[in-house]
Amino acid sequence: MEIAPMKTVYALLLPAFAAALPAAQAQTGKWPDKSVRAVVPFAPGGATDVVARIMAPRLSEEFGQQFVVDNRAGAGGAIGCEIVVRATPDGYTILVGASSYASNAALYKLPYDPIEGISPVTLITRGPFIVAVHPSVKATSLKEFLALARAKPGSLTFGSSGTGGVPHLATEHFRQMTNTNMIHVPYKGDAPAIIDLLGGQIQFFFGGPLVLSPHINAGKLRGLAVTSEQRSPVMPDLPAVNEMVPGYTAFTWFGMWAPPGTPKAIVAQLNQALARILKRPEVQERLRNDGMEAAHNTPEEFSRFIARDIAKWTKVVKAGNIKVD
Repeated sequence: MEIAPMKTVYALLLPAFAAALPAAQAQTGKWPDKSVRAVVPFAPGGATDVVARIMAPRLSEEFGQQFVVDNRAGAGGAIGCEIVVRATPDGYTILVGASSYASNAALYKLPYDPIEGISPVTLITRGPFIVAVHPSVKATSLKEFLALARAKPGSLTFGSSGTGGVPHLATEHFRQMTNTNMIHVPYKGDAPAIIDLLGGQIQFFFGGPLVLSPHINAGKLRGLAVTSEQRSPVMPDLPAVNEMVPGYTAFTWFGMWAPPGTPKAIVAQLNQALARILKRPEVQERLRNDGMEAAHNTPEEFSRFIARDIAKWTKVVKAGNIKVD
């Protein structure tokens, strides 16, 4: 089956968005009084789905109504976003999405305003990438790695889960900030990239702790740094890239949105419930085990956070002349 290019998909969605925003306004006197659909714009089993399924039963406990995860994958997350943006703003449809929300905005002309065209609820969790190299790479620190890259321009190859994905943009951002010449090898997902990294077909990779930590701990890969502002409790022995490259950070993150026009009272209830959930020790432990940390904020802070991420990735995309189909 032939899959339409992303630009074509977005173009097809544009008329629907233009005519879509419903006029109905929710009555907030008693909400929720029925089940709430939590749309995940990716397939079951992925990181976004995992986060949604950690939150959904606890939101059900908080509100006394079922929060049901509804996976609507396709078009890099555009299908799920379309469903939520077009939904009646009554609090019974929400979106649990990921950092690709911001990278898509940097790569494509979206059929909606990613800041004003949806109602941010809160950031839920975030996690750094690990900079990992194959043991054959003659570098045991980020300083040595950068020295090697500068001594032999174009000799180091890095993999990613796909062109334009957040791991790719995070690595490209690193390359731009360090003024190094490295070769990108895109894959269809993390798994094949890590297989080739383990086999030495590529030299380094920016990936999440959940997928890289076991290989690092087993000595099959070497961790050089993490991409958070400071050292991460997930890999406390690794320095932050920021220590060597001041100002550099990159995260994978997950958050919640509601349809545009959702009453502020409902958004506030969702935000406050997630704040309580994210303070639970068992939730924090579960997130840590998956290489993430709780990261609640206000709707206004989340909106500014998204805007900053979009601006950063837009700059990286333009500087790197990154093109996607």
